[in-house]
Amino acid sequence: MREQGATGLPAVGERLPEMAIGPFDADALARYAKVSGDDNPIHLDDALAASVGLAAPPVQGMKLLAAFESMLRSWRKDLIVTRLSGTFVQPALRGEKVTLSGRVMRSSTQDGVLVRLHAHAAARAPAIIAEATLRPLSNGIRT
Repeated sequence: MREQGATGLPAVGERLPEMAIGPFDADALARYAKVSGDDNPIHLDDALAASVGLAAPPVQGMKLLAAFESMLRSWRKDLIVTRLSGTFVQPALRGEKVTLSGRVMRSSTQDGVLVRLHAHAAARAPAIIAEATLRPLSNGIRT
């Protein structure tokens, strides 16, 4: 891991420090539903979640995907996320801790830094497999 304010691009294969988020309770899911507009009742209703075979309501996927941005900023403050996309594989459930991890797959001044990201909950398949492209922070850009 590089120190804050590091210069140069990360090496291919470099692993990002893991970051734990959650567990999220019912109030956290309800607040996110309200501010995000994701009012799908599957995230809030225990009976509905149980009717589709889930032990608890799933955490909103976009809430988890958005957490990668904080992880990436903590890792390298000198890089800015220019693209973030993900595939939702399996739900992370209310009450579960989620672990975010990542690894550098490509690192070039021309194409940027490509990081493969994973969000895992409770020893199952990944909840999300994502990719982010980062570029050096320009002198004129503030975050």
